[in-house]
Amino acid sequence: MTEPTTFSVALVNETATAQLMADLALLVGPGDVITLTGDLGAGKTAAARAMIRYLAGDEALEVPSPTFTLVQGYELPPFPVMHADLYRVEDESELEEIGLSPLPDATLVLIEWPERAPSAMPQDRIDIALTHRPALGSNARAADITGYGKSAAQVARLKALREFLEASGYMDARRKHMAGDASTRSYARLLRDDEIVILMNFPQRPDGAAMYNGKSYSAAVHLAENIKPFVAVDEGLRVAGVSAPAIHHYDLDHGFLISEDFGSDGVIEGDPPRPIAERYEAATDVLAVLHSKTLPETLRLADQTYTIPAFDTEALLIEIGLMPEWYLPDRNAPLSDEKRAEFFAMWRELLKKPLAAPKTWIIRDYHSPNLIWLADRTGMARVGVIDFQDTVLGPRSYDVVSLLQDARIDVPETLELTLLSRYIKARRTADASFDPAGFAELYAIMSAQRNTRLLGTFARLNRRDGKPHYLRHQPRIWTYLQRSLAHPALAHLRDWYLANVPPPRGASQEPSEEQPQEQPQNQPQA
Repeated sequence: MTEPTTFSVALVNETATAQLMADLALLVGPGDVITLTGDLGAGKTAAARAMIRYLAGDEALEVPSPTFTLVQGYELPPFPVMHADLYRVEDESELEEIGLSPLPDATLVLIEWPERAPSAMPQDRIDIALTHRPALGSNARAADITGYGKSAAQVARLKALREFLEASGYMDARRKHMAGDASTRSYARLLRDDEIVILMNFPQRPDGAAMYNGKSYSAAVHLAENIKPFVAVDEGLRVAGVSAPAIHHYDLDHGFLISEDFGSDGVIEGDPPRPIAERYEAATDVLAVLHSKTLPETLRLADQTYTIPAFDTEALLIEIGLMPEWYLPDRNAPLSDEKRAEFFAMWRELLKKPLAAPKTWIIRDYHSPNLIWLADRTGMARVGVIDFQDTVLGPRSYDVVSLLQDARIDVPETLELTLLSRYIKARRTADASFDPAGFAELYAIMSAQRNTRLLGTFARLNRRDGKPHYLRHQPRIWTYLQRSLAHPALAHLRDWYLANVPPPRGASQEPSEEQPQEQPQNQPQA
């Protein structure tokens, strides 16, 4: 059994309480339980209120004490939160009536007065024991934070985070919640005087069990499982002239990092969001310039080196395997063993060309959520790139697809073709031997690969991770997939998908009439 982990924090005022609860909020999530103990007036409700307001991103949010309601629920942007006060509970059987027995799975639960129902408290929990410390000030408190069971690791990590903030000089900074992404990473803005920086929490964690030849999904497809690739690739991009954020402090062992804040001015606008053409052009130019360079395969990492992994056949096949593994069962169209064999045999053959093509860095998620517009810079430096820890070596067409077939917003086909032509023209200007038709074929293949994978990825995020909002992107992914399947080189795959892969709900089955591969042949000669 895991031994409890405890450390103490002096909370001299409400600001210190808010900072502690914000730091803890960075490390917890749905399904976690935090109990708050202490005498009347010890500050239990104030601590819970600070965490709820931080997660809501609203310092003025009304968070009443649940002394009389017993339970108060909040549907906050990252996840639901339940705030309970058991002071008036006389028997543990009452917990079922108020929705605390059993405890909700997909909710962060904050419980005051847990000693009123001790046997109902889970083995895995974080307890914050608050006591008055008048010697430190009239409003001062001491917080003894203890992690039980699996939560012991979270408390140890909280201690390490606080030590990192102290060592880097940001302990007194105000914390501001930032939205997370589909990964296990979490973020906060740190505000100190006139300075704003980003705090990244990147726990060492594989994505999934060891199901792929003894490897987790993330290891098998070369997704970063710790912060080291981010630090190495960040420096590599900056050396190559790409605007990646400057890193001010990092802790490689624990996975904490403080970096430059690029702000939030993106490359899209409107509701529903749509591409800003000028900014997409600049983002396309970044790729064209980057792909014209000879980039190193090994990068510096403090006193170590980091070798960028190759996007090999098995990794690509495991990625597209998410579609039959997660998407097709959701659409009541599971494959027989024979059909699965056909599927992978087709893909193994199709991938031969892109894998034989010259390799470069593939940033992988080079699309609107990860591109920040830096209006005070010039040229390609105007495009800030913030998500690149999963960089691998592979075909140049992959990141062009990521940008021009953005998984989260609609990129009109006319704009896609215009930007693809822009990229090809730039590449031909830099290299007269560049083959537009050959690149268009690789673009179509990698588009089909990426969008096949995304159908499965979004189905998995829904069913495995409880994130149903990703399903709304599937019809868009289907549209992009139909565009790529229109290429003659994918005719066999197109027929097979037509027979075996139903569209997402709300999407059309019909393939696009327009064929992206025709456009580059009409480009002006370099």
